[in-house]
Amino acid sequence: MDAQELAILYSGGTDSLALYALAATGSHPDLGRPRRIHLLHMLNGMGRFPDWPRNRFETARRILAAQVANPADFPEAVMQELDMGRLFQGLWLDRYEELMPRYNGKNLVCVACKVGMHTRALLYCIEHYVPVIAAGYAKRQEYYPEQTPVFMDKISEFSARFGVRTVFPVYEEFVDQLYTRHVLEDFGLPSTGGGERKCLFCQTLTTATETEIGQYLDEMLPRVAEYVEHKRAGRLRQAADCFPPGR
Repeated sequence: MDAQELAILYSGGTDSLALYALAATGSHPDLGRPRRIHLLHMLNGMGRFPDWPRNRFETARRILAAQVANPADFPEAVMQELDMGRLFQGLWLDRYEELMPRYNGKNLVCVACKVGMHTRALLYCIEHYVPVIAAGYAKRQEYYPEQTPVFMDKISEFSARFGVRTVFPVYEEFVDQLYTRHVLEDFGLPSTGGGERKCLFCQTLTTATETEIGQYLDEMLPRVAEYVEHKRAGRLRQAADCFPPGR
């Protein structure tokens, strides 16, 4: 892949930071070295410590830029904060009492949040003509329901419908935290925690299987596609009607 523009879902954590480092230095065969990198940081309304992700990005950018022999080869990078709180509410929080019984009573709050993040990123990429979204999902974290094959497959198919590729280039490689740390330390970057906002739902217990995750996505993604189509066409009322409040 050699896209001129690349978007990265950026939390400020070690995996997304490593993904940025690999793309910025052209060190991953599936990322190439894009001309411009868009680090998309999502606001779901539940995060604390807002300065941490930006401080980590700005520090990493300075460290990485100093390692490039020709400054012209170092890609421009921008960090964009995108609010997807309303989507998150519509996808789960407003109607979780209705939704949970449909999926064997499983807690899918983080799946809904990630659907909102990917949707907001997709709209950004359509608007800014960015052809690829990369996410730093890692196989060692497949206990998170949104970092499972069924989620990644379905979200990639959904994104492709709108002409944007969604890829997970380090999923198989980052099977242990050791490998992520090696990448970061090789670049002189911080390799432990402290870069992510702390979310209210972080480490929420769920026993959802790929069956319930797939069922939820099969029900919600058609509605999300309708929402995206309305947003692209400027039909704001119809877009809002896709996710009415729960009251």
